Amino acid sequence: MPKKKETPAKRPARRAAKAPAAAPEPAPAAPPPPVRREEPDLPGELRSLAGGLAGTAVQPPPAESDGQSGKYVYCIIHTQEPHNFGPIGIGNEPADVHTVNYRDVAAVVSDTPLEVYDPTRDNVLAHERVNEAVMRRFTVIPMSFSTVFKTREDILELLRTAYDAFRDVLVKMQDKLEFGLKVLWEPELVIQEIEKADESLRLLRHEISTQKGSTYFARMQYGRLVDSLLQERSEQLVSEIFSALGQVSVASRANKPIGDKMIMNAAFLVARDREADFDARVKEVGAKYEHLKFKYTGPWPPYNFVNIRLRLERATDTEPE
Repeated sequence: MPKKKETPAKRPARRAAKAPAAAPEPAPAAPPPPVRREEPDLPGELRSLAGGLAGTAVQPPPAESDGQSGKYVYCIIHTQEPHNFGPIGIGNEPADVHTVNYRDVAAVVSDTPLEVYDPTRDNVLAHERVNEAVMRRFTVIPMSFSTVFKTREDILELLRTAYDAFRDVLVKMQDKLEFGLKVLWEPELVIQEIEKADESLRLLRHEISTQKGSTYFARMQYGRLVDSLLQERSEQLVSEIFSALGQVSVASRANKPIGDKMIMNAAFLVARDREADFDARVKEVGAKYEHLKFKYTGPWPPYNFVNIRLRLERATDTEPE
């Protein structure tokens, strides 16, 4: 796992609204709320996290379970001792969560009907609840939502065949946590700020508001200029935020922003003993950029910083001849 923070990818320009006939005076902005850790949007954000944890691909069980029992796998941890985490597993009646051990790694599992779980709010929360409980004591490699094996022996085979990969990742992720940060702005307010600082934009707006006849080409020119200035401003802000938080994190990842108001959608890998430092720095940065809205979540298992690809054969119901 590289320990240098990644440079955020270039973002497409945010399309600006057409210039109005006259520029109204903006109302005084209310002070932004203090930056704090928030609950993630549900079920969308957790479903996204639980949908491809660790990039691990496994064959799903048969659609028809016929009452068979299987093993639901939540994550992989480093331990030589068996552990029981209590009745916190997925299901209408929370199942007992325990480990299946192989050498010094273990899968955290619970007994379950042999079926594919729908990513409902309750199911995804149950999956995440187990990972959060385990990560309080262990470094975890989270598995994909609805990863179900037929038997304990199948899980042991997974641990055996992927042992080297699991051990390598567990060593690299030892005592590290992930935090999510989304940064949003109000494009129209930013445009007003840009106009105050950019004379050519002010003159162009004035031309549009006073010109008689068609203003099509002037508006097109205005829109292109605003798009360019918005992108320049957003890239500058994102670069500054990454730089500030990079000083208290091990690595970072820029994900694609969602919607016109989001300028940053990032994940940060933070050493467990620097969690308080990272928390304080996020609040400090949030106070510096009062016109931005920060959505800060975590700690999570290292969803964005683990990449294990497994190819498992589907177990068959018939014995070889």
